[in-house]
Amino acid sequence: MDRMIYVAMSGAKQMMQQQAAVSNNLANVATTGFRAQVSAFRAAETQGDGAATRAFVVDSTAVPDFNPGPIQQTGRDLDVAIEGAGWIAVQMGDGSEGYTRNGSLQVNVNGVLQTRNGLSVLGDGGPISVPENTRITVGSDGTVSTVPNTNQATQVISIGRMKLVNPPEQALVRGDDGIFRVKPGVTVDADPKVKVQGGALEGSNVNVVEAMVSMISLARQFDMHMKVLQNADGNDRQATQLLSMNR
Repeated sequence: MDRMIYVAMSGAKQMMQQQAAVSNNLANVATTGFRAQVSAFRAAETQGDGAATRAFVVDSTAVPDFNPGPIQQTGRDLDVAIEGAGWIAVQMGDGSEGYTRNGSLQVNVNGVLQTRNGLSVLGDGGPISVPENTRITVGSDGTVSTVPNTNQATQVISIGRMKLVNPPEQALVRGDDGIFRVKPGVTVDADPKVKVQGGALEGSNVNVVEAMVSMISLARQFDMHMKVLQNADGNDRQATQLLSMNR
């Protein structure tokens, strides 16, 4: 009897957690460069004294869906989209390096090129500084160039090159802030094969239809687990009554 309870109880718990993951995907369907979260179930034996006769249903480590999202043209000079595989390297608040696909950039009051959430875009020698009163253009290889905002024709000046990387997918870990990091001990160098498209942004790779179908399926599976728990409770009550009658 308790075997049924173990499976149903742990299964219902994991269904709720997976519903939360799918809900998070749906909430970020309009987030630039967002990567959907994918998870799966597996069985795990209980650890302790005695024989391993009980098993829990557990959620395997959730992994991101690295398939690219749709590229949308914006015409904005500071919008860039990664073409194919690759990431934009940014500097985190603690000085470490993070990676994002969100290429909606801006220049802060100090003239530093940053993402919309305030992370500095890294170049060959650190954060990229932009001179005042200039217009920015980004080349396909990530080269950032400026042109003075004057009516006179002037030469385009290169001020740096964004660090574009392409680490192995299995080495990437998603943070709670949506920024990816690499696992300890992994070093990431710039990859010249990574290309960007200026005046465009990559949309979320969340498939709304699949996510909604998944939500409905998870809700039904949760109800099924709860019915199994109710049946187990009913069987336990009947067994108790039979045992008491035989005394």
